[in-house]
Amino acid sequence: MTTPVPVHHDSAAGPAAGTSTGVRAGLLSRLSAEAFGSLFIVVAGLGVPLFSIPQSSPLPAALAAGLAVTAAMLAFGYISGGHFNPAVTVGHAVAGRIRLGDAAAYIGAQLVGGLLGALALFGILRTLPGIQDSRTAFDTVTAGFGEHSIIQAPLAAVLLLEVLGAAILVAIFLGTTARNNMNRAAAALAVGLAFAVLLQLGLSVGNAPFNPARATASAVFSSRWSLEQLWLFWVAPLVGASIAGLVFRGFAAGETPAAGSLTDDETDDVHGAGASDVEATDAEYLDAAARDAETSGVTDEPAIKAQARRDEAREFFDGKRG
Repeated sequence: MTTPVPVHHDSAAGPAAGTSTGVRAGLLSRLSAEAFGSLFIVVAGLGVPLFSIPQSSPLPAALAAGLAVTAAMLAFGYISGGHFNPAVTVGHAVAGRIRLGDAAAYIGAQLVGGLLGALALFGILRTLPGIQDSRTAFDTVTAGFGEHSIIQAPLAAVLLLEVLGAAILVAIFLGTTARNNMNRAAAALAVGLAFAVLLQLGLSVGNAPFNPARATASAVFSSRWSLEQLWLFWVAPLVGASIAGLVFRGFAAGETPAAGSLTDDETDDVHGAGASDVEATDAEYLDAAARDAETSGVTDEPAIKAQARRDEAREFFDGKRG
């Protein structure tokens, strides 16, 4: 997700309404962007607290991680949509803004990028003479609960925080990149700042990252306990992301689009990643709705498009479209 790349709709003299001239990158390019962006976010999010001296650090770790998210989205979002987080990808899949197959590939790329970033940091730690145990050093930036939480937060507290934080983050992502949001050009900044604020809260509870890829990357290079607790930092954020995606899809399904426009779900979050995955299917829904409208004597274009959106949403929840 990043600064949206507009998809231009021609006038009446051009293609019929509901078509798009936007061009998206191929899957391999999008996966590479997701992997590299995830690598950068992990290097910044884990590296700053790992190598900073708290008394002299000019930049808080949470703010550094938030700025890294913004930078990555601005740099690579136009290619892939700029998710860099399995929770964000799951939220998009539930909201109907990316196909399930592509979503799975995105998550795989994010994990690869995150692990490579953590591996680089681990390698740097091993070269430092003052660090006797690199895994113990990684423990300080790894998500945990109970005795591995700074404030001894129990499982329930960390779980609720991860669900809530991921839901907020995904909701801001989906909302700021919505097609009818006049402020979507600032989406990357909004998501980065939201992530920084949430991380500041999460750090004090249990290094909660609200990002399963980052949690996995740090857990792999930490002590054994981190892998035993890793499940929580997958389950909780994915639950929160799914809730946000369902709510967003409900809003989108209930909208009546303005004449000559498409709703958010008909293109991806920045009209890049996954956009063409849904456009062809949406055209079919629009054609079917138009035929039904002709039979019933309805000629209002917004009403036809609203019916098409309802048909699409119905098939999604019936399991006929993923």
